[in-house]
Amino acid sequence: MLETTTETHGGRKLRVARMGSGPQVILLHGYPDNLQVWSELAPRLAARFEVLAFDWPGMGYSEAWTGGATPFDFARRLRTLMDAWNIRKAAIIGHDMGGQPALAFAAQYTDRISQLVVMNSLVIWDEKTSWEIALLRKFGWNRVLLERLPRAVYFRAIRTFLPRGSKLSPELRSDLWESFKRPEVRKFVVRMCAGYQGTLPRLKQLYPTIRTRSLFLWAERDRHFPVAHAKKLAEMVPGAKFEEIPGAGHWMALNLAEEVSSHMLRFFGTSDAQ
Repeated sequence: MLETTTETHGGRKLRVARMGSGPQVILLHGYPDNLQVWSELAPRLAARFEVLAFDWPGMGYSEAWTGGATPFDFARRLRTLMDAWNIRKAAIIGHDMGGQPALAFAAQYTDRISQLVVMNSLVIWDEKTSWEIALLRKFGWNRVLLERLPRAVYFRAIRTFLPRGSKLSPELRSDLWESFKRPEVRKFVVRMCAGYQGTLPRLKQLYPTIRTRSLFLWAERDRHFPVAHAKKLAEMVPGAKFEEIPGAGHWMALNLAEEVSSHMLRFFGTSDAQ
């Protein structure tokens, strides 16, 4: 588990984890997880970088900020945090619903990002997904499932995010569940899902404008976002690289952290991420 601190930004609490030294790398989590989804990967990256992870405002154990809940709103919040942390430029790694803000950030704030990595995310809005994701993209079903059946959503995620036989530690399982079951978090996620659904077609139009050195690192067996998403994304972003991890599932940053970090460190190369 990552050691965390609580910061205050704009009068709102934000849970943050920091480790390592060197050029900055910022990790953007998805849902129903929080920053602890990086608990295996972050220490491996921290051997060469200063690694920062945080619970998105409104998720995990961070308090919500005012404003919208689209990938573009999340990208603006990331920029606000980087300003507060005095980070001029950083490498950005986004997973699941953290991938879309990472792409929006790369398209809009080119001078603030050195390198981009996106993993296992809904990046092509009209590409096939799992039936679970298709259901959650329907606002009415989304609201009912997240507000009334959080346990079913959470445990279905665990069963489909990890390969058979792989388990979360009791401490990590508890941290993820205790944050996701908070009513204010689930209400925020309902808003977020609606905001994402309405803006993903626009985000796709921006992919050809991204000039950041980019890696789209995908799990071969992601049950929710097939490899076709990554391949199409790589075709749209100039000069982007696509790499696939054989046999990996959605939460490969947890159960295959060594392999995932090897791909990332090789991509970052021997020079500084800055």
